[in-house]
Amino acid sequence: MSDKNLTFEEAYEALERITERLAQGDITLDESIKLYEEGVRLSKYCADMIEAARQKIETLRGNES
Repeated sequence: MSDKNLTFEEAYEALERITERLAQGDITLDESIKLYEEGVRLSKYCADMIEAARQKIETLRGNES
């Protein structure tokens, strides 16, 4: 599934699963690197969604004046 099709909640849950998997420590180095890369990508996606929501709120607040 592409990030574009994920809700914030779905992306965050996927990030939590990756974090749990990495914390278990029973995976190979290659797997760890792949999961870490995926986690970085999901983290950025979540941060971008939060920033977009913040900007929208700021725009709406500006319209209240």
